[in-house]
Amino acid sequence: MDVLVNLLKEGILEDINSIVPVGGGSINDTYKVKTSDKIYFVKVNRNVPDDFFEKEAEGLTLLLKAGKIRTPEVIFIGRNLLVMEFIERGRESKEFWNSLGCRLADIHKVTASSFGLDNHNYIGSLEQHNGWYNNWPEFFVERRLFPLAHRALTSGRLERRGVELIEQLSKKINELLVHEKPSLLHGDLWSGNVMADLSQEPVLVDPAVYFGNREIEIAFTTLFGGFDSSFYESYRESYPLEENFDKRIDLYNLYPLLVHANLFGGGYSNSVMTILRRFA
Repeated sequence: MDVLVNLLKEGILEDINSIVPVGGGSINDTYKVKTSDKIYFVKVNRNVPDDFFEKEAEGLTLLLKAGKIRTPEVIFIGRNLLVMEFIERGRESKEFWNSLGCRLADIHKVTASSFGLDNHNYIGSLEQHNGWYNNWPEFFVERRLFPLAHRALTSGRLERRGVELIEQLSKKINELLVHEKPSLLHGDLWSGNVMADLSQEPVLVDPAVYFGNREIEIAFTTLFGGFDSSFYESYRESYPLEENFDKRIDLYNLYPLLVHANLFGGGYSNSVMTILRRFA
């Protein structure tokens, strides 16, 4: 605990009254830290790249600047920790899901001239490759599928046939995906990265931001469930999706499935192969 206190003193200047572990973090150790003046939420990890927390903070700031939805205010960025405001969890009512759908649509209306981002960042503990592309299908294959497929192949969590199928898929991907302008994306939008504050307003955490086709974001929300149907209704009312979106969901979810295949292997790798055989 003394080591943790000394680490926290990097970013918290007030006297610390209490440190309580907070559950739910799969990558980092997380704590609720009370001082005489404030309450902080702190992530700690001594085994991450030097810029890991810096990139998370940049993503939160980018979403915050969009001005459409609440994210935790970043207080301090350290080599091994990130200090943020502590947001008390509220109730996820139907109005919460309606609001989330509308506000996510507004975030997706924030655009850029190209797809990607000017630097790499992270999705979970894995590096997320970016750069700028004028063509979304090309970006999807070259910056989302291939890097993680090659990584999984090297670690033995994806068979070589999987990479070969992505190569086949790349030849037809331009016809399979729709062409829209780039949208600002949270990038890792599953239910665990969404919460309600005490005002029942939506809060987004743990982003992996970039500018991409918004369909990949909505597809990701369907992968593990947890999103109320009113979320999708309000999103579509605010920003209708292109025709036949449902037929592209599995194709888009190759990316988060490859993330999980790299981290856990097993059934996720099997799911990747099933989808690739269908589309390639």
